[in-house]
Formats: sequence, structure tokens, C-alpha cells
Amino acid sequence: MRLVARTVLLFIAVALVAACGSAAKSEADLSADALNRGLKAHNAGNYDEATTAYFEALMHDSKNKFAFFNLGQIAQTQKKPQVAEGYYRSALEIDAKFGPALFNLAIIRNEAGSKTEAIDLYRRDIAADPNNAAAYYNLGLLLRETGNAAEATQMFQKAQQLDAKLVPPTGTPARTASPSPTR
Repeated sequence: MRLVARTVLLFIAVALVAACGSAAKSEADLSADALNRGLKAHNAGNYDEATTAYFEALMHDSKNKFAFFNLGQIAQTQKKPQVAEGYYRSALEIDAKFGPALFNLAIIRNEAGSKTEAIDLYRRDIAADPNNAAAYYNLGLLLRETGNAAEATQMFQKAQQLDAKLVPPTGTPARTASPSPTR
């Protein structure tokens, strides 16, 4: 009888350990949960709460490009371009073809007067996502501004093919597209 009791107790102990192990979330799950909380707060305009959640996501996954990107987007929204640039570059260290970070970094570099770098970033973004109408449009604006009217026209045409609302500007340059949070 003792042998049976010990076997049953051992089975119960193994079952409890297995149940606890499956109930415990992985670091990736904890990071994803924090990222989702951050996105919810971010979209509600609660930037402090979102920032805290994004840093929590990074504590569980230091290679979470989405958390870095969204921290950059908050900094960019708060008119802190140098801080935003650092976060976007961190996201790009993780994934050099991460389109949203390339796009927003291009906006920042253009606003800082680095038009050549911004043009390169838009080209990299288009290579990563050939369907990004806003990248073609913004690239067209920069090309036109730097004197490359023929290629600018091509970029505006491609942008309009992808999104009919993106009409090529006439006269003064139009405003560039705004950044948005992502996952």
C-alpha cells in the first residue's frame, strides 16, 4: 500500500510541476503582453503608461523591434527627434529592413536637413516594402526638392498607383506622412 501511495503522490507532484510549468508564461509571452498593453495605452494617448509597458517588453525581450519602434514614435510625437532617432536605429539594428523604422527615421533625417540620408532611407523602405505608397510619395517630394524632377515624377506616379489619394503636388511641397505605432 505504501508503494502505491508514494507512486500516486509522485504522479501528483509531477502533474503539479507540469501544470505550473505550462501556466508560467515564457519571456516572449510576457514581452508580447507588455507590448499589447503599451499599444493600448499608446493608442489612447497615455504615453507615460505606454512607455513603461514598452520598456517592460524590452526587459523580457531585448530584441523587440516593435517596442523600440513605438518608443521612437512616442518621442517623435513629443517633438524629441534625437531620442526618436536612437530608438529607430535600435529597431533597425535588430531588423535592417524594418519598414516603419526606416520610414520614420527618413522623416527625422529630412527634418534635420540630411536629405541625402532621408532619400537613402526611403529607398531602403521601398526595397523592403514595394507597396508603401507613402514612402514613394515622400521620396518624390525629396527628389523634387533636390532637383531630380524626372525621378520625382516616377515616384509620384507609383505612389498614386498604390494609393489614388496621393496626388502629386503642384507648387510648394506638401506635408510628409506622419508616423504611427505598430506591432
